[in-house]
Amino acid sequence: MPSPRVSRFFDQVDQAEFAFCRMINRSLRFRPVTMLFKVVSRLGDGWLWYALILALPLIYPEDGLAIALLMTGAGLACTLTYKYLKRTLVRERPFISFPVIHCGTPPLDRYSFPSGHTLHAVCFTSVLALTLPVLALAVLPFTLAVAASRVVLGLHYPSDVLAGTMIGGVMGILWVSFGAEPLLALFATTANP
Repeated sequence: MPSPRVSRFFDQVDQAEFAFCRMINRSLRFRPVTMLFKVVSRLGDGWLWYALILALPLIYPEDGLAIALLMTGAGLACTLTYKYLKRTLVRERPFISFPVIHCGTPPLDRYSFPSGHTLHAVCFTSVLALTLPVLALAVLPFTLAVAASRVVLGLHYPSDVLAGTMIGGVMGILWVSFGAEPLLALFATTANP
């Protein structure tokens, strides 16, 4: 259970963000928008990232396995972080707090803060930006679509997405800063005995 101070803070932020959330959520009236963001959300559940991680060693034989392992470790750290924060801070999703906001697709869990989809997408994109910048540019539009989908589908407030962006970016940078060199060195020595 969150502290009363945290609950009051989120109540105030929820009220401040409600009008914007409702305005963005109204785009679900357009079937192509709904379908697009449902697909993006589903791929953002992890499917696109899993496929990319599995493909990296094939696409980049020299460093791909090390980068895939780096992304896997970062992804696990992201999952533990966002699950802990959601259970601790207990912020209800917009469609739960405000029934006029429609839920465009079923959420993976109950609570809203931070956006786990955004956190993972930004973390993975940050890892790629620091290791394979060309690939990072290729996935950047998808990452931005994932972030937008969270608000459009009524699953998150903009502040959830912003928090997910900041946490994911920091985690991606930290994982590359502390993990890339040892992994790349390990695979370089095993490839060239």
